[in-house]
Amino acid sequence: MSPQPRSAVGAPLSRVDGRLKVTGKALYAAEHANDGTVHAVIVDASVGRGRITSLDTRDAEAHPGVLRVIHHRNAPELPYRDNAGSNNPPGRRLRVFQDDRVRFHGQPVAVVIATTLEAAQHGARLVEVGYDAERPSTDLHEATPGTPTAYARGDAEAGLRDAAVRLDLTYRTARNHHNPMEPHATIARWDGGRLTVWDKTQWVVGTQTELAAVFGLEMDAVRVISPFVGGGFGSALRCWPHVVVAALAARETKRPVKLVLSRKQMYLGTGFRPSYEYRLRLGSDRRGRLAAAVHEMDAETSSYETFTEAVLAAGQMLYSMPHVRQAYRTVPLDLPTPLYMRGPGFQTASFVIESAMDELADRLGVDPIELRRRNEPSEDESNGLPFSTRRLRECYTTGAREFGWHRRARRPRSRREGDWLIGMGMAAGVYDTARMPAQARARLEADGTASVEAAATDMGPGTYTSQTQVAADALGLTMRTVTFRLGDSLFPPTPPHGGSMTMASVGSAVLDACDKLRRQAVRLAVEDEQSPLYDVPADDVVVRNGRLHVRGNPARGETYQRLLARNNRTRLEADGSFAPPSGPERHSFYGYNATFAEVAVDATLGLVRVRRMLGVYDAGRIISPKLADSQAIGGMVGGIGTALLEHTVTDHRDGRIVNAGLADYLVPVNADVSDLEAIYLNGEDPEADPLGVKGLGELVMIGVAPAIANAVFNATGRRVRELPITAEALL
Repeated sequence: MSPQPRSAVGAPLSRVDGRLKVTGKALYAAEHANDGTVHAVIVDASVGRGRITSLDTRDAEAHPGVLRVIHHRNAPELPYRDNAGSNNPPGRRLRVFQDDRVRFHGQPVAVVIATTLEAAQHGARLVEVGYDAERPSTDLHEATPGTPTAYARGDAEAGLRDAAVRLDLTYRTARNHHNPMEPHATIARWDGGRLTVWDKTQWVVGTQTELAAVFGLEMDAVRVISPFVGGGFGSALRCWPHVVVAALAARETKRPVKLVLSRKQMYLGTGFRPSYEYRLRLGSDRRGRLAAAVHEMDAETSSYETFTEAVLAAGQMLYSMPHVRQAYRTVPLDLPTPLYMRGPGFQTASFVIESAMDELADRLGVDPIELRRRNEPSEDESNGLPFSTRRLRECYTTGAREFGWHRRARRPRSRREGDWLIGMGMAAGVYDTARMPAQARARLEADGTASVEAAATDMGPGTYTSQTQVAADALGLTMRTVTFRLGDSLFPPTPPHGGSMTMASVGSAVLDACDKLRRQAVRLAVEDEQSPLYDVPADDVVVRNGRLHVRGNPARGETYQRLLARNNRTRLEADGSFAPPSGPERHSFYGYNATFAEVAVDATLGLVRVRRMLGVYDAGRIISPKLADSQAIGGMVGGIGTALLEHTVTDHRDGRIVNAGLADYLVPVNADVSDLEAIYLNGEDPEADPLGVKGLGELVMIGVAPAIANAVFNATGRRVRELPITAEALL
């Protein structure tokens, strides 16, 4: 952080955009007005694999209000250049309307454009598509995996043979869909050869690069605007085919086109957390010191792209052991491509590893926290690097004290309250501290107000607010006199708004820009013979409430307004940037948590109720405690969903998702959520970034599912190794 006094960073401030949201003035992707806008509705494939043999669009085209029906037989050929600057996985991305192949159930096969939404919807129902259908491959357990990604240290098989205690466990996790509140939507408009889209995206630069690649445009010919995002959880981290469809429809009709996916369509083409089958063999001595582990995991991907996520890392560094072997295999299926979902990779790995640690603790008769303490590493054993910070022991101690861990029944199924079996569980969590290059621009106006711009987005964690806090302190201004602008590809580029990297990356660029801007103003003052600060060493000048003054002598100074007016300056401007250090890493960067859960399980019906939860986080500097609490509570709620409710069900006969909608895909509601609390360890990580932050949004969900599963075991004595934990599994 800068040497400036801090009053905004660390304060529990309300969201600066809160009033816009609660009054309905915040504009989301589908709400931007464009004269002459028409509506597009996608026609989805009704088979899971095959070829289109016929397309009858006559009734649709004759329907009043329908302007055009576009499909592979009349769509222009699009360049679809390779695009390294995107979140597209390896493979050949789906090319809309470029051939007759159907790769998954729900694939876009046509789009109807009409003057009203109702006409477009009815027109889409009138399109008749014939198929030469094949039975799709959609079952993870019946398909052939690809070549594994492997990791090894030591001799895991020998270590297991020599281990006094051995476990051989197989876990299964369900496919999960993101289900954000705002549906995916795009408005596209062409002005000659220039394309503007208003899109729901977590990466305006990524959408810009993809549209430029698809349509064969220069980057500066595409503008992407996304000032507000109504939830994402990772689903908007890449430019999906419907965005291309909207842009294509706009170009072909020469009208602005609005395309909003239905809730059902969001299950068909905007990603999901893939399901896994994960076998873990674990060996230890009789005191619980881990000797060896073998991780073998299979995960879904599509037949046309190979999606992978960071599922290996936790098994390499969370606990100390000399022998580790891992094999991570993706299984190509006739499904749309998965995508990152909150806590990607680490979320799945934590359920397996932390459940297994609880099983080992029970086998040995050791307290689960004590077992984890005995296996705490002194360095990252995957690469030999020291941890930048690692306060997991403190997370355990604080959590156990505050949650009342001493009241946990040592013998499963021994605590009962009427019909309810009561249990406690805990789990550790870890997530990579991601940082990527980012840029920002800061301006100080003659009236003493400031604005800061960066092409970041805000899907809910409070980017507007947290970046304003950083800027306000660096410039010595109040929150009210600083405006942070985001969500426009015309602004300085930033990385994806995901992976918990926004605060570390964009925030550090904002800090750099505002520090430069403040120093520019200070330099102007100390070199100005008419300034009260003339000839004062620049390092001795601080700014508070818009007034520059000598440190320790507030009476000697002047305001930004007076300084700029006297020097005939209408504004000052500075560009800032951040990039992680080049060259080999000198530290291992992670955030950590310990999550505690208490559950009640109906002894007769098998229903699970989460009574209370506590998360303790080692996440570096907390910029905004109020926003952090929002993130932590949301992460715990999401973890409850993963543990107990969420499960995408596929009909393997045709690849259809059976429960594609909030009526049948269960997510937690208020009745499922009770007492949730978060504690943040004081501290910062100066090695990670100038702000000392580690990232929080992903971390808060990791460890929740295994903590609940371990509490269910403590309550019932029944070990469930498949998510979600259903009543049937406990009967």
